[in-house]
Amino acid sequence: MSETFTTRPVQFNSAKMSYEEFRQLLITDYKLAVQSRFVSLLGRKEVLTGKAKFGIFGDGKELAQLALAKVFKPGDWRSGYYRDQTLAFALGISSVYHFFSQLYANPTLAADSSSGGRQMVAHFSTPLVDSDGEWIDQTQQFNTVSDISTTGGQMARILGLALASKLYRDNPNLSHQDKFSLQGQEVVFCTIGNAATSEGVFWETVNAAGVKQIPVVISIWDDGYGISVPNEIQTTKGDISSVLRGFQADEAGAGYEIFRVKGWDYAGLCEVYEKAAEIAREEHRPCIVHVTDITQPQGHSTSGSHERYKDQDRLHWETEFDCNRKMRDWLLESGLASEEELQALESEMKDEVRREQKRAWADYRKNLQVDLDEAIALLEHINHHAVEIPLKTLLSITDLSLKEVYVNVRRVIRDLRGLDLPGKAELLAWYREKQAVNHARFNDKLFIDTKYSPLQVAHVAPQIDEESAIVDGREVLNACFRANFERDARLLAFGEDVGKIGDVNQGFAGLQEEFGAQRIFDTGIRESAIIGKGIGLAIRGFRPIAEIQYLDYLIYAMPVLSDDLASLSYRTKGQQRAPLIVRTRGHRLEGIWHSGSPMSVLLGGLRGMHICVPRNMTQAAGMYNTLLQGDEPALLVECLNGYRLKEKMPHNVGEFTVEIGKAELLREGADLTVVSYGSTLRIVQEAALELEKLGISIEIIDAQCLAPFDRDHICKTSLQKTNRLLVVDEDFPGGASSYIMHEILEVQGGYYLLDSQPRTLTAKPHRPPYGSDGDYFTKPAVDDVVEAAYQIMSDSKPTDFPSLF
Repeated sequence: MSETFTTRPVQFNSAKMSYEEFRQLLITDYKLAVQSRFVSLLGRKEVLTGKAKFGIFGDGKELAQLALAKVFKPGDWRSGYYRDQTLAFALGISSVYHFFSQLYANPTLAADSSSGGRQMVAHFSTPLVDSDGEWIDQTQQFNTVSDISTTGGQMARILGLALASKLYRDNPNLSHQDKFSLQGQEVVFCTIGNAATSEGVFWETVNAAGVKQIPVVISIWDDGYGISVPNEIQTTKGDISSVLRGFQADEAGAGYEIFRVKGWDYAGLCEVYEKAAEIAREEHRPCIVHVTDITQPQGHSTSGSHERYKDQDRLHWETEFDCNRKMRDWLLESGLASEEELQALESEMKDEVRREQKRAWADYRKNLQVDLDEAIALLEHINHHAVEIPLKTLLSITDLSLKEVYVNVRRVIRDLRGLDLPGKAELLAWYREKQAVNHARFNDKLFIDTKYSPLQVAHVAPQIDEESAIVDGREVLNACFRANFERDARLLAFGEDVGKIGDVNQGFAGLQEEFGAQRIFDTGIRESAIIGKGIGLAIRGFRPIAEIQYLDYLIYAMPVLSDDLASLSYRTKGQQRAPLIVRTRGHRLEGIWHSGSPMSVLLGGLRGMHICVPRNMTQAAGMYNTLLQGDEPALLVECLNGYRLKEKMPHNVGEFTVEIGKAELLREGADLTVVSYGSTLRIVQEAALELEKLGISIEIIDAQCLAPFDRDHICKTSLQKTNRLLVVDEDFPGGASSYIMHEILEVQGGYYLLDSQPRTLTAKPHRPPYGSDGDYFTKPAVDDVVEAAYQIMSDSKPTDFPSLF
């Protein structure tokens, strides 16, 4: 472990740089540090005066980030922490204007280039795809993945971002690398606060990165606290680098190079980052830089004051060891700058920051003013007493917001209901037009809307005939994966037991030997890291399939899936995407830990991902073929009890497609529409035969996908015939079945077609106990479906279908 404790003279090569050039370089660095500090100070004031909702800033970390910026090269990556404003300014990832625009939540990309007003301040990103969905050349820019607020959430994805560099270096002939890599020279720079190192995802990621030996430099900004909780409570020994010593590379094996340096020691910081970046870039070894003695002059955020939990000694120390102050003193003591020169520089930076803040505020107000002026003009042309108060409110508004504009406009629309007045039609037309504008401001880009959407992939039917071989379902999947891996060198697959044995159900059996351990490989038992690896690889041009062994275990990866992957397109307003396919299996296995069907958890947490629930392996193969032609993230849940069921092998197993979001009519019927998906469909199909004996004809619809659900509205078409509805699934009561019911009754308008109460049949509100009897009494069985369908018919035709019980 390397340690740098004291400020020392910086060594420079006078043959390469004159003294004056060197002096100007340091003055420029100090200028950036001063600029960033003024941004923090003014940003806090803007929040406390009510012009912004919340602020979190990077004051106290300026010098460390300036040193890091010096070794950041085009093509490199940042996966960071919401304290990295100085780094963002130094690299040009953001600017003072963009920073304040984000603070005010300006809903335009021209102002908030990172998110178009969707993320809170200090959450940075760079465009990775253009408006047509084409990848931007990552090798020619400084790259940053969109920040997330979840502590430690930036960790998992660094595994894939950095592994991509190793894969590109080891495979220089990859045809797709032009926009993604320069022979694997890229380094991933990750930043994290000291308190967030207590998160499990930090340890998962550190362990996995050490195993893979990937080019990543992890910086830990250590200000001694996690909001108000000191390191002694956060971390064993109160010192994260001491705890990490076991990861240090030594004679026992490969690991990390770990550095420790003080946050006010600029020369030491520059020295450490130069060495760490060199190790990562040239040797592809991971490094950790523990930056200690960092201060946080304004406390954690605008939500409180650090005087509440720091004593006077600590506050005094933070003043004395403020990094900007220490650099200023050093410049003066070493004769590199005069007091007059620094005062002039500081005054210049203060004026510049204030000027850019005012420009950002003016542009934000100007953007809102358009809607306000238009609304006022329209209301002034309506002569009715209901308009008076809303109009006066808008004319006298001081705290301008779009909310205030539309609250008053909608109030007028309600109060004028049923009246035909001059000007009303124009108001209504304007409001409808603005609904589309506001959707683009605040609601669009949950999914991409380019030609690369998997929803645009054309349907190709499976070629199955009498000569088609009858095989186990797993063999259909295996053949599908083989065909795709042969066709596309970007494809990778990984997860627990995926490599050597070809996954626990043999979907990848034999494929590692065929395509190599760099493309199909095993991982440790670390679900968050598996998903993070997939996100990073997808962002850098690969097409990964990340396997989570069982559906229940997906819960362990939910923060990464939900906070990062699912929201990536939305929170960057379509500027970033990660076309990761998450593969898992579930349903019908017996036992609490391997048989859950937490679809409601996934539907609630994974908005922004397609959720596919095929009933058999042929359907699953078709969905993989479709998703691999698109560029959006998806989850595919295979039926756990279907791998050894017999299916016909399609002749075009690698080419046929299943349309995402299209439901399928499996059985026509006249009395009752039954909607289900996955393994439960086989239960419904068996029940149909029993119901026929009772004189009931059911129509069966396979949802196939839950998100999106039934884009062609065939459920509604079915209800036009049957007028009765039963939804069957294995989720808990009120879960996916309720979601499906909402889609059919409300979105499709199926409510108006019903002649009887719609019903759901679900699992019990607990996980299934172990054993076949537990499965029978916990999840919908054939008898349950028969009785539920019969009861619906009995309710509407009691004479024809007398009560069973």
